[in-house]
Amino acid sequence: MRLSPYWLGRAACVCRKWRYATRMPSLWRNACLKTWQVSGRQENERLCAEKYGGSWRAMWHDRPRLRFDGLYVSRNTYIRTGIAEWKITNPVHLVCYYRYLRFFPNGKFLYKTTPLRVKEVAKTMQGRAAKLDGLFSGRCMLDGTQVEAAVIYPGSRPTVLRIRLRLRGTIPGAYNRLDLLSLVTCGVDENLVPNETEDVINIVDGWQENETHNPDIPAVSHRRGMQPFVFVPFEEVDTSVLNLPVDKMDYYVPG
Repeated sequence: MRLSPYWLGRAACVCRKWRYATRMPSLWRNACLKTWQVSGRQENERLCAEKYGGSWRAMWHDRPRLRFDGLYVSRNTYIRTGIAEWKITNPVHLVCYYRYLRFFPNGKFLYKTTPLRVKEVAKTMQGRAAKLDGLFSGRCMLDGTQVEAAVIYPGSRPTVLRIRLRLRGTIPGAYNRLDLLSLVTCGVDENLVPNETEDVINIVDGWQENETHNPDIPAVSHRRGMQPFVFVPFEEVDTSVLNLPVDKMDYYVPG
């Protein structure tokens, strides 16, 4: 079978024979080894034997994991004061923008902030990072349910964006929510900037929230735009409720 683990779960609901076929250990073993490939085969086999009773399917369901078959989307809104006309009204504008995250099994991720809706961004985030489009590539690390991620913004004065998240699910095994715990930008020593983004997470490891390594760029802890990320599978990007404009959905409660 070439079905993804999520489609294996759906196939198991068809009939008793399909349910039996989808419980083959080799299917779930391959899924686990691919999902946690950064841990290595031996470490995954040890965890499966010690914590999950040798069941790869139980390991897939119970062990926290980031999802790679779609985008994590944070929809944020704020009110901006408009220009009064004829001294009669004081207009305000409801502004909506999104933060997007896409993760990969090898520890890389893509990050983008834009007013464009999900169905307009999904195609660009399925390819390689294009910095001209405001799409940046970084590295992340998952420890239990805690996610540490970092991106370097290039330029004459390189800036690091550090993201701390908490992984959870609306139902057991879903892992379809990411709570945004902190969002910090700070300076980085130009001598420490790697040629590639593979080492950025190691550079900022252990930094304090208010720590910066460039006196010209102070550390800033952002407090706005902190709505939780909601997972949207690629097959649902065109129909997701997150595509609704502000005149139809002024505020979204992720749950």
